[in-house]
Amino acid sequence: MLVVGLTGGIASGKSTVSRILREVGAEIIDSDVIAHELTRPGSGCYDQIVEAFGEGFLNPDGSLNRRRLGRRVFDRPDELRLLNSILHPAVIVIVKQMIREASSRPSPPGVLVLDAPLLIEAGMVPMVDVVWVVKVDESTQMERLIARDRLSLDEALSRIRAQMPLQDKIKFADVVIDNSGTIEETERQVVASLARGANPRNG
Repeated sequence: MLVVGLTGGIASGKSTVSRILREVGAEIIDSDVIAHELTRPGSGCYDQIVEAFGEGFLNPDGSLNRRRLGRRVFDRPDELRLLNSILHPAVIVIVKQMIREASSRPSPPGVLVLDAPLLIEAGMVPMVDVVWVVKVDESTQMERLIARDRLSLDEALSRIRAQMPLQDKIKFADVVIDNSGTIEETERQVVASLARGANPRNG
């Protein structure tokens, strides 16, 4: 079983690459889905987040208003680090368990993908065999982010600047997928990269 760590900059098209990988038979572990589950009322990190940031970031039904909290922390690096310090350790525990469970099956998946925007920043690189980084040119990234999340230019810039620069992420990459073109071009890169394989970093 090859464990691929899939990451990239915000609005780089990582979800598109993840979808393509799923369509060609890979199994996906989505760290964002895990984090979302951990922030539900009564589970995982919810109480810690409410204690740290207050009830002003809750919806009327008591659920976490992730959009409001995101707008807050992306402008405040210290608070973003605090949020990540609550979420990342809990996400890592679950990811490790899911990788162990997948590898111990009688028929494990040929390719298991850990889809994680903060794969590198959260220290999850040692958990995977190879790292794939999805890249896109800056202007396209900005346009996609503003359109996708309905952000202002300043809000989009703050979210991009809150992340590790893409060129620094690429230094960790075994495979780089350029998602600046058409979906068909991205699909060809994904299929070709799987066909070529990569030298597992832990092997």
